[in-house]
Amino acid sequence: MTKRLRILLAVLAAALISSIAIGAYDQPRKETAKSKDDLYAQVELFADAISVIRSGYVDEVESKKLIHGALRGMLGSLDDFSEFMEPDEFNEMQMEAKGEFGGIGIEVGMRDGVLTVIAPIAGTPAEEAGIKPGDRIVRINGKSTKDMTLDESVKTMRGEPGTPIALTIWREKDEKAVDLAIKRDIIKIHSIKNAVILEDGIGYVKIAEFQENTPRDLETALKKLEAGGMNALILDLRNNPGGLLETAVEVSEKFLPKDTPIVSIKGRAAEQNTVFRSSGKLLHPDYPVVILVNEGSASASEVVGGALQDNKRAIIMGMKTFGKGSVQTVIPLRDGSALRLTTASYFTPGGRMIRNQGVIPDVTVEWEDARDEAEHTEAGAIFEKAEKGPKTGKTVPGEDKVVYDSQLKRAVDLVKALKIYRKQ
Repeated sequence: MTKRLRILLAVLAAALISSIAIGAYDQPRKETAKSKDDLYAQVELFADAISVIRSGYVDEVESKKLIHGALRGMLGSLDDFSEFMEPDEFNEMQMEAKGEFGGIGIEVGMRDGVLTVIAPIAGTPAEEAGIKPGDRIVRINGKSTKDMTLDESVKTMRGEPGTPIALTIWREKDEKAVDLAIKRDIIKIHSIKNAVILEDGIGYVKIAEFQENTPRDLETALKKLEAGGMNALILDLRNNPGGLLETAVEVSEKFLPKDTPIVSIKGRAAEQNTVFRSSGKLLHPDYPVVILVNEGSASASEVVGGALQDNKRAIIMGMKTFGKGSVQTVIPLRDGSALRLTTASYFTPGGRMIRNQGVIPDVTVEWEDARDEAEHTEAGAIFEKAEKGPKTGKTVPGEDKVVYDSQLKRAVDLVKALKIYRKQ
């Protein structure tokens, strides 16, 4: 390697490291001489590798391809959520943030290096096809996902509405691979999916995802239910993949007194550490609250569940949540690409780390598959999958067939018991 090339690569690498640090958060300015020496030694190793590839590889390689490939590997080696995004991938991510796109309607992430479904979005082709949280996507249109990045897989699953896509999923529980043929559709994410009174003053609200308008829509729903006689609430966060942290804080503080801790963020630098507390605004009555969660509840859902659980404001029921309690900071780079870097972890008010741990329910209830129509009872069949509202348990013809929801039934029973206990 020429001395000039070595110096140039070292300068570029050092500049990249500096820009990442400045763009993400302030790093402590003082570093030991040993760590500096180690950094520059590794930069020289990186420069050596690039020089060997440029001079010895069978084909001429574009410098940009080498650097982008190195960045992708670098970010991918950190954790399941940090990643490097090419310019088109970064644009795709920004499009997704608008809340409407063509696809099948699933939130996915990497777990143990495998493309894994966090949750299907309610009312989308993915949910209709029977995709479940925890499903491993092993092939997309016949191509293995083994070497696909998260953004590559998402981009592959996106497409024009009406076009077909073939997925092969591995379901650990059944220990078998399943082939699914799905048609893409326009995915419009509506935050509040259901807001009704089930029976005996028990309100039910399902939040599908935490968006900017979620606190406002939830406030409208709660006021309407309270005006209709609601005296207890079941908040359904199952298969809710999360969303905005600020939104999770605003939802939590609707049920917590002023200055109550909701969630804390702890990062590498002390100045990153923050505790979010309730403002006490728009506080709702102290009626019983049960929150339903499952393995598809992630991120902001876990923040809300952990906050209300630790502050003894709600009982958590269902299955252990996904465990994605980390902050990803998106840092644009000068060529239109970007880094998505994990910069901090979420902790519940009680000090429990959510990342890789999840929120453990107070009452564990597994999902039971739909029962035969003959087995339905008024209390057992109270939720209709086509999302036209919970039902009374009576059979409904055609597409409005009632689905047995064991977790929701148990939640109703628990709320009834809490109401009796309070009266006594």
